Amino acid sequence: MTTSTRALQPTSGSPAPAPVYAGPACVRYEVEDRVAVLTIDNPPVNASTAQVRSGLLSGVRTASSDSEVVALVLIGAGANFISGSDLREFAGPLPPPELPAVIEAIESCPKPVVAALSGATLGGGFELALGCDARVALGGAVVGLPEITLGMIPGAGGTQRPLRILGGARTLDLVTSGRRIPAEAALAEGLVDKVVDASLRDEAVSYARGMAGKRVLRDLPVPEDECGALEQAALSVLSRRGARPQTVAAVGAVFAGLVLPAAEALAHERREFSRLREGVEAAALRHLFFARKAAEKANRASVPVEIRSAGIVGAGTMGAAIARAFVEAGILATVVDTDPSAAAAVADRLSKSYAQMVAQGRLGEEEAVARTSRLKGSGSLSALAGADLVVEAVFEDAGVKKAVLEDLEGIVRPGVPLATNTSYLDIDELAAGLDDPTRVVGMHFFSPAHRTPVLEVVRAARTGQQALDTAFAAARTLGKLPVVARVCDGFIGNRIFNAYRRQCELMVEEGALPQQVDAALEDFGFAMGPFAVADMSGLDVAWRMRKARTVVRRTGERYPDVADALCELGRFGQKSGRGWYRYQEGSRVPLPDPEVEALIKHSAAAKKTPQRTFSGQEIVERALAAMANEAALLLGEGIAERAGDVDLLLTLGYGFPAHEGGITFWASNLGPVRLAEALDALEEAAGPGFRRADPTILLA
Repeated sequence: MTTSTRALQPTSGSPAPAPVYAGPACVRYEVEDRVAVLTIDNPPVNASTAQVRSGLLSGVRTASSDSEVVALVLIGAGANFISGSDLREFAGPLPPPELPAVIEAIESCPKPVVAALSGATLGGGFELALGCDARVALGGAVVGLPEITLGMIPGAGGTQRPLRILGGARTLDLVTSGRRIPAEAALAEGLVDKVVDASLRDEAVSYARGMAGKRVLRDLPVPEDECGALEQAALSVLSRRGARPQTVAAVGAVFAGLVLPAAEALAHERREFSRLREGVEAAALRHLFFARKAAEKANRASVPVEIRSAGIVGAGTMGAAIARAFVEAGILATVVDTDPSAAAAVADRLSKSYAQMVAQGRLGEEEAVARTSRLKGSGSLSALAGADLVVEAVFEDAGVKKAVLEDLEGIVRPGVPLATNTSYLDIDELAAGLDDPTRVVGMHFFSPAHRTPVLEVVRAARTGQQALDTAFAAARTLGKLPVVARVCDGFIGNRIFNAYRRQCELMVEEGALPQQVDAALEDFGFAMGPFAVADMSGLDVAWRMRKARTVVRRTGERYPDVADALCELGRFGQKSGRGWYRYQEGSRVPLPDPEVEALIKHSAAAKKTPQRTFSGQEIVERALAAMANEAALLLGEGIAERAGDVDLLLTLGYGFPAHEGGITFWASNLGPVRLAEALDALEEAAGPGFRRADPTILLA
């Protein structure tokens, strides 16, 4: 076997990479027994950049003109082939060469080109692989086209080349789901030609050398759409995902592939990709992507932490859901409640839930049994003596929580963190009575705790590194993104949500109706409006918090009291059949209630609040301005570390529409003039006691 190696620099006929990506060559060129091997080496994840594309283009051209080379192999140097595109390039004009030019060179190459896939081959990486004549994958590899999750569609053949293999309906599902497909499943569908267990490079070189000629997917015929399958798939995806721009564009691109010549369909796809890439929605989703990466990097344990067992104090709705989160992550969980029957009931409810999932085919019987076996109940805190982490999730009362934490300190092993799931309370105060307050950390779960993908980790003044590391490790074990907050009333999420809800209630006093406010904010993109959310959560929870804070209310501050009046009448929301709305027995559909409208009018008249009409746009702008103002205050006070953290919490935990990028992105996108106008209007409406933030914090 003979091998020669050199690093590739752009040839005279290929464009130079953009200076911002300058650095060592990212593609190595070797010839191994007449097969040119182009090794992509762009750590840490082998993202596609202008430099990578330039190196590949140079390598393909070099091999094409080398009479000694009979075939080519493209392979990644590390764990991944190409994990996707470097999204930093997407904020402006794409630096050349663009990916379609590289794929065109591969398809025009007179020699077969094989992609050797390992790890994650996603987005542009998978499109590059589909542009090759064959794909050999290492077992355990995954492929996929996740562009839809970033507000775009594939732009280098991802809607067209799979079409030749899968047909229209399956291609649309591949593009609009963004799912990762295991190599073995991709092999079964024809997207991959061979899966190997080891020696990926050797196997790919051998496969390439044995190919009789080219197999260009672009040139293959498109299978006929049988019985309108694509039309049905399009209707289904638009119904499930909504008519977001990228979804509509994906449907159009796949349909174009059925009726247009390949070159025209590819050109249409590229135009749609470029249009979407340059749009606000894609920018918003990229903002959240980078915010997530920053949070993941910052909020990780400084040392490895193993959590084998967890204790949960409190068998209420939240305690049960937290326990479920742990058992589904493979962690032994013990629920303790002063009422032993309540703790036992948690296991019973969980067992019934899993039995239903098994009956529906959503869970295997063995896994259901394993999960149930990991959950135990007890009436004594002593059952938590050996736990690696304890989370108290008892009644939201400072005295009760302090007593529980102090009792736990004498039972749980020294150094084991004691987490509190409080939504509002001062964790510094809760920890003050402990001999070792460094053990206390906030772990604020969002409902439903076993499904919501974010965890607000509250770092109190004396929280120690071990407690913080354990909270981070627990979040990752549970499949949740940890976002750090400092101590204040409501921390990040609830403090912003309270400011938002308060303005919505003030608008109701001024003449809007709850259903009008909810409809406007749902049209903006929230899954539910604030009044429907309040009914679902239970009005009594927030009522207790408001009563506890009466003494700290600022003099002269406007106070919306309709929610209090509802609670005094026993209208606590869905659980009582009446709240801001009324509910028919057995139904959760909110129905407007004349009794509520009468209470609103009575409150407004008693306060002599002038009445007026509201447009949907005014409702949205005032509600969001309140959120933006509170977010700026939190950032200025250091409660939140990064603007992106605020946006992650709101989109992952509170239903803020991800396509808007979160509240700080929304505010920055307004620009300084419109943002200032929105805050002026908010300040005037809010009245005395309003704290206006420095909006430049949101425009940085």
